[in-house]
Amino acid sequence: MAWHKETAFDAARALQNRSLSAEHYVAACLERIDAREPEVRAFAHINREGSLQRARELDRQAIQGAMHGLTLGIKDVFDTFDMPTEGGSRAFAGHQPVQDAAVIATLRRTGAVMLGKTVTTELATFPTNGTRNPLHLDHTPGGSSSGSAAAVAAQMVSFATGTQTMGSTIRPSGYCGVTGYKPSYNLMPRRGVWANADSCDTVGLVARDVRDVAFFAAEMARYPALRLPEDPALLARAPTLGLCRTWEWERTDEAMRAAFEDSGRTLSAAGARVREIVLPEAFKGLLQAHTTVVHFEMSRGFADVLERQSGLIRPALLERTLKGLEVTGEQYQQAQTLARRCRQMFPDVLGDCDALVVPAATGEAPRGQDYSGDTSMNQVWTLMHGPAISVTGGYGPCGLPLALQVVGRIDDDARTLKAAHWVHLHLQARLARLRS
Repeated sequence: MAWHKETAFDAARALQNRSLSAEHYVAACLERIDAREPEVRAFAHINREGSLQRARELDRQAIQGAMHGLTLGIKDVFDTFDMPTEGGSRAFAGHQPVQDAAVIATLRRTGAVMLGKTVTTELATFPTNGTRNPLHLDHTPGGSSSGSAAAVAAQMVSFATGTQTMGSTIRPSGYCGVTGYKPSYNLMPRRGVWANADSCDTVGLVARDVRDVAFFAAEMARYPALRLPEDPALLARAPTLGLCRTWEWERTDEAMRAAFEDSGRTLSAAGARVREIVLPEAFKGLLQAHTTVVHFEMSRGFADVLERQSGLIRPALLERTLKGLEVTGEQYQQAQTLARRCRQMFPDVLGDCDALVVPAATGEAPRGQDYSGDTSMNQVWTLMHGPAISVTGGYGPCGLPLALQVVGRIDDDARTLKAAHWVHLHLQARLARLRS
């Protein structure tokens, strides 16, 4: 059996009942890496011998936890004591942390096998580092969690970690046709994860589907309520969904707009109670507010890089960071005030809806590897601090996924994941019928 093709949820059951050994599963993932990595370029570092040794140890021990034997790709901005963490930048070449990031240490305790470090754009910002979209090698996988989305989509790992400050988990996952999850702000601990913009930085997750990502999230956060219910009747219950075109709608292309409208009709026909939601006027300013916040905090967080290592970071990142120095403290505080105001309004905007459905990108993944895509469909929802989960809503002119995202209230992640699972199942069923 080609275990690398199975969802992590299904592989976990086999690993738990010992019908599949951890060594066999890790070897299958490494074989897949050997087959696809030369063209996809998802990894900055592969922990081949260390992961096989860890798998053999697990096979000799009692089941350690829910992640026993499952493989993990770690975005190269998470500290790892046994692998370098370089942030995709010459400024940190050869950097070796002495301890794990908090979420990585948690996952090790539950039996996860750290297969390697996945490629990030430079310091989790914009300059790309050569990863290609495994669905179409001529297109970007998105950023900044480029390697994580590509590794999961290419079936190299069970799961991968990501981060999101603008759209760095949701957009690449959407471009690569897998599930990205940006949890509520601070649901996942950020200790040991390199900072970009503190008030927006969120630890993200990438997996094959919503069931997998909920399973992964429950272990990362040590929060069992995030796992989807075992009772099929609870999962089959149709949610109430808000369809929202957002104030950034004009940035989407024709294919994305068609996929959004078709998805709305599909979900309604499948039994969802669908509401048309229009965001209040105040939300018009959130895209610019997010840009202001990120630029200001990035220039503050990268102050030492600017002072001592500016010659080692690429010009595009240097220019963006220097631009942040032009943002005044007053502008920053005004942007944060608007963000807090809109967060307070959002539960009333949702009303009786379990979640909103909005575009996750402006269209399908752009051609080329030098540009990781437009972040405008993600920035507002990152600033809002609530959960977001990507699902595929259609396919574009190049045959690549057109991603939507299911967005929820702050700290209402369990309900949002459940709604996203329902949306994912029904949209996948529709797309399967269209392709058959």
